[in-house]
Amino acid sequence: MRIVGKIVGGIIGFVAFRSPFGLALGVALGHLYDQASARPPTPRFGIEFIGPLFAFAGALAKSDGRVSEPEISAAEALMGRLNLDPEQRRVAMARFTVGKQPEFNNTVPLAELRSWCRGRRDHAFIVLDLLLDLVYAEGLVVHPKLALVQKLCSALGVTEHELSALSAMKGYGPAWHRAQYQRNARPSSRDWEQPAPPPPRQPSQLDPYEVLGVANDADDATIKRAYRKLMSQHHPDKLVDAPDEVRRRSEQRAREINAAYERVREQRGLR
Repeated sequence: MRIVGKIVGGIIGFVAFRSPFGLALGVALGHLYDQASARPPTPRFGIEFIGPLFAFAGALAKSDGRVSEPEISAAEALMGRLNLDPEQRRVAMARFTVGKQPEFNNTVPLAELRSWCRGRRDHAFIVLDLLLDLVYAEGLVVHPKLALVQKLCSALGVTEHELSALSAMKGYGPAWHRAQYQRNARPSSRDWEQPAPPPPRQPSQLDPYEVLGVANDADDATIKRAYRKLMSQHHPDKLVDAPDEVRRRSEQRAREINAAYERVREQRGLR
């Protein structure tokens, strides 16, 4: 708990007004200062983030043995989402190429991305949100790519349930669950040949429990906790300095979470 602002504000208020009112006013203003200074910094999308992000993206694209045109298009779209300038695009393309190399050590960008997140889960969800379009670029998730995504989640402290919820909010829920089933069933290579998922669905079309990352038979308290946790992680106010596309996606996720919770409330009669 920060108290420096309160102490300094109280002293200044008392000296200025020579009254308990001045002291109280100074403490109140100091409290606002303490709150502002304690607020976590908004993420910065500089080279220290772009480099490891695109290196890992290259590793993802190459994980099934080849880099396809849809994956290249997804990487180019990602550059557009982040509004990269020419120098940043050069770095992104170079690191993507490095990440595609067979001998590439993906533990390095994983460590760099974990360092960039600084333990903040809202930052971890930004990383996953940016990469999921590339993960599903071919409409399916092969086992090597799935394993790499799970390795990223483990490094960032994101559970499979949370990744499933994020995938559902982006319209990839069926493809994610199909990949999970096929991994557990140890399928042959032919089993991965599934049609591409449909376009992202509207909030009213999503499974509300899947969006909230809870089971259909979860109790009311669990559902409320999941809702509050998700809204805390995805609130757009945390992304004031983020690129417009990232901020719009965060706003869309917040709408999807709210819509899912309202549907569950109506079904269960929650207050």
